[in-house]
Amino acid sequence: MKKFLLFLKFEKSYLFLYFISNIIFVALLTTDPSISFRWDTFIYAFALNILIFIAFLLYRFQKNSQAIRHIDEEDYENLSFEGVFYEQYIEELKRNHIRTINDVQAKQKEYHDYIVSWFHEIKTPISVLRLMQQTDFEPKSLIEEITKIEQYVDQALYYAKLDNFNQDYEIKNCNLDRLVKDTLKTHSKAFFAKKIRLNLSIEPTIIQSDSKWLQFILNQLITNSLKYTNENGEIAISTNETQQEKLLIIEDNGVGIKQEDLPRIFNRGFTGTNGRIFTKSTGMGLYLAQELSNKLGHFITCTSDENVYTQFVIHFPKNIDPFWATKKNSLAHSKGAPL
Repeated sequence: MKKFLLFLKFEKSYLFLYFISNIIFVALLTTDPSISFRWDTFIYAFALNILIFIAFLLYRFQKNSQAIRHIDEEDYENLSFEGVFYEQYIEELKRNHIRTINDVQAKQKEYHDYIVSWFHEIKTPISVLRLMQQTDFEPKSLIEEITKIEQYVDQALYYAKLDNFNQDYEIKNCNLDRLVKDTLKTHSKAFFAKKIRLNLSIEPTIIQSDSKWLQFILNQLITNSLKYTNENGEIAISTNETQQEKLLIIEDNGVGIKQEDLPRIFNRGFTGTNGRIFTKSTGMGLYLAQELSNKLGHFITCTSDENVYTQFVIHFPKNIDPFWATKKNSLAHSKGAPL
């Protein structure tokens, strides 16, 4: 009974139409002088009309109940114009839900793959340290392995923070030259160990960014240059400025990058030929550097010639406010749009 009363609630238009039509019918009978009004005929017609209307409602109730029972079946038939659009809307919600689940599962898999790769990566310097305990070792080698561990830990930490970037950043004026020099100090032992010359030509440059995140980006790029520059090589770091942007240029004369690998070096997990031949790599350093740069309103480009040089350029556009660019990216991310 409760179900039938709920059904009647949604059949108000039919009830209203029924009562209005009856009122019009009675009004015509009583006001038209050419019609001889008889109560017995009226009561008979009225009762017959009610029976027909009740039969119609029962039929509608039965059809709706049947449709509800078979709503999950493919041959489900809508009983209203509104229902057709609700069905389309629900189907679209289902598709969006499936896409969201697939995105979440893909991110979980990517995170799992990265963590597995990271574990294998960090085991190498730990194993080297264990071997050093059993043999005579140079303090320089110990520092190198500890530095590697620190870099891997930092990379994992920043990767974990990537999705919550908007909760942990502060855009302000930064001295780019000071950030570069501070980053180079952390790599000074690597420069000495590989006897790599540093050609530093940077002017005092003020840019709008987050110093902590930008220093991580610089660290990834300089680490990459050191990794693929041979002993007695050279790394040149310089600044430049145009009407549209300020530039930080990091160039080395190392092994270079194959042209077929160049378009993919910023892809997540891409190691390329160099990553497979010269050293084990998670393929996350340059990906994180580019992702964080974009979130800060900057971007990185790379040009290279195999066995000749590799040049990374960080672009700091003058006509983009990094704060509002980051806010825009955060809003788009919260709505499920691509960053």
